[in-house]
Amino acid sequence: MELRQLRYFVAVAEELHFGRAAARLYIAAPSLSQQIKALEASLGVTLFERDRRHVELTSAGTMLLSDAREILSLAAAAERRLAGTTGPLRLGYVSWLPDKLLASPGSDPRVDEWVMPSHVQIGRVLDGGLDAAVTWAPHRDERLDYRLLWAEPLFAVTPRVGATSVAAGELTVLVDSDLTSWDAWNRFAIEFAESIGCRLLRIDDGGITGAAFHQHCKRLDAPVLASPKRHPTPLPAGLRARPIHDPAPLWCWSLITRADEHRPSVAALREHAEQLSAEFTPEGLDGPVWIPATDPHRDVLAARWANIPST
Repeated sequence: MELRQLRYFVAVAEELHFGRAAARLYIAAPSLSQQIKALEASLGVTLFERDRRHVELTSAGTMLLSDAREILSLAAAAERRLAGTTGPLRLGYVSWLPDKLLASPGSDPRVDEWVMPSHVQIGRVLDGGLDAAVTWAPHRDERLDYRLLWAEPLFAVTPRVGATSVAAGELTVLVDSDLTSWDAWNRFAIEFAESIGCRLLRIDDGGITGAAFHQHCKRLDAPVLASPKRHPTPLPAGLRARPIHDPAPLWCWSLITRADEHRPSVAALREHAEQLSAEFTPEGLDGPVWIPATDPHRDVLAARWANIPST
């Protein structure tokens, strides 16, 4: 069992798609498939059930995934200690990256070109593929260090003309069946809908963002919770964005690094993130707000605003 094969395995396990995993690893898909088969042969188990349209982990693959991530993380940490690395930091992100973070004094962050979902970027930090990432985190992991960058108030998209804001209980919340792309959003959205008591609608067309999302809003003729995609595009005619109240949902962006990472450049990036977080604190939220019960920044936010309950 080689470290290279474990990296390949983790990439396929996170993507659940050989083509996307191969592109992420900069290798050909047939070569990736051969390496996975070689790993399965050496271990004597099947790691993936796969056909032309579907890839999923077997029970053995699920068992190996956490161990593989830990092995890769330990190997990367050993390499850094032996090399005394002080060079550029590999920084990944999901859909929002603050320009000011890239200007961090004392570090040299270089943006990774592969924009991946939160759970994938977190996995890449853990296995050493990235030094840091800007993501949403569902809960704390003792292997990681979390620094709050921004608590983003989410908004509603609605066809209604007169409303200046939307009550959370009036929302429709969309979740998509594609967990490869929408695992983080689905976790957030399902917990929000269940705790508030608003309508939860399951879709399978990727309509969490973009034109498909706008079509859902028009078809439903009701306010729909918008996801925190940080590349805004103009809304089509007939739709408008409105703030949400009672409560306002907050999506917390984190700078995530490995907890055992002690390089001065990483420490400088963490410190810079903390300085930036005050600038991105939401203002004008006079009423109650909502964040997930296990959000890593819940207590930090509770210390800043009285309308956020502490754990």
